[in-house]
Amino acid sequence: MRILALGDIYGGIGRKAVINNIAQIKKETKTDFVIANLENASNGAGLNIKASKELLALEDINCYTSGNHIWDKNDIYDIIQTTDRIIRPANYPEPCPGNGYSVFRIGKLRVGVLNLLGNAYMGGYDNPFSAFDKIHAILRNVCDIICVDFHAEATSEKIAFGYYVDGRVQVVFGTHTHVLTADERVLSNGSGYITDIGMCGPLDGVIGVSKEVIIKQFTTKRHVKFETSKGAVQINGAVFDIDDETFRCRGIERVRKIYE
Repeated sequence: MRILALGDIYGGIGRKAVINNIAQIKKETKTDFVIANLENASNGAGLNIKASKELLALEDINCYTSGNHIWDKNDIYDIIQTTDRIIRPANYPEPCPGNGYSVFRIGKLRVGVLNLLGNAYMGGYDNPFSAFDKIHAILRNVCDIICVDFHAEATSEKIAFGYYVDGRVQVVFGTHTHVLTADERVLSNGSGYITDIGMCGPLDGVIGVSKEVIIKQFTTKRHVKFETSKGAVQINGAVFDIDDETFRCRGIERVRKIYE
């Protein structure tokens, strides 16, 4: 099985890019299962009704993970209760709306997708390492393949988490920082790992926001209103090639598409 993971979809520009190009990308990469992170899908933070309808209408994307901005739009509380295709981080304090993981059947294979938040520079969430252990005890009995979106800030925490789950999952990738990293590899116990799969959205900006706005904030140290960058767009992600018999990752390929 080949699994495509797409980085954070950023705003309307990112949604349009994914909607218009996902079918071709899936064909080019010969993928069987697609995961995309949508925590920035509505104006760069959160998810509203309009964006959710657009994304859930895409049959080429099997499920969506999220992150620390998942609750930024009030619409999400109703949306997330109606579908198992939108997954929120599992280590938010309980009780919490929605599900932190879902299981999907693709042919004869069962694919589990788990979403977790890092703690370093992110906030006081439940420990993602112990949260993983609890959920893995469930998923290992009902899944052939397990994928983890580890939404975190610090590269050190992401790398440590990759080693922690190595051999217990087939796919582990980082999201949140919106920059596609070049450290993709198969870890010693067979898990495919990459620190961050980047973003789907504006290319000519600062992780999605107008570069002029961000430069002004850095140079004046005053609050500025964020504006989504315009111009060329990028779609970033990674493809994980999983052996259907050994259920080990055989290799990873970065995906980086630019559309003018």
